[in-house]
Amino acid sequence: MIYVFFANGFEESEAIVPIDIMRRAGLEVTLISTTNDIMVTGSHGIVIKTDAKFNDVDFEDAELLVLPGGMPGTKNLDAHAGLCELLQTSAEKGIKLAAICAAPMVFGNLGLLNGEKATCYPGFEEYLIGAEYIEKNVVVSSNQFITSRGAGTAMDFGLKIVEILKNSKIAEELASAIIYR
Repeated sequence: MIYVFFANGFEESEAIVPIDIMRRAGLEVTLISTTNDIMVTGSHGIVIKTDAKFNDVDFEDAELLVLPGGMPGTKNLDAHAGLCELLQTSAEKGIKLAAICAAPMVFGNLGLLNGEKATCYPGFEEYLIGAEYIEKNVVVSSNQFITSRGAGTAMDFGLKIVEILKNSKIAEELASAIIYR
């Protein structure tokens, strides 16, 4: 199961585009609210109805945890104690973790990127604590961490996730089908 975490102030395209791509590829994706409501408002006023609230899910079947960026969404994710604990324990178990735009800072602040390669939105490099910053649209490190730069790279981010969880042929066919490449 793939879990995508929503906090008020998330960047809409960084959440919805990868979710759409993953679901088109047949991956099971669940939208999780880190607020007290299943309705979460993005940084541009778009309201998303999530599937469940954080405290109502056990995440035992997690294959991938995804953090969209945006402000103040990233700061709200970073301040969520339960999510931070889940990310720590998931990293220790080898569960894949993905974040886009400013959200890789959550991994950095938790010390999860020590010795890893990562990317992020320009200006947030200092939060990739312990990581080697790579200026690419999407960076995969240790086959566990998937990071991406921003709204403009959301399609690449989603397709890379599909490539990793399914295979490159499916990702390429999907990109062609949606007239991406």
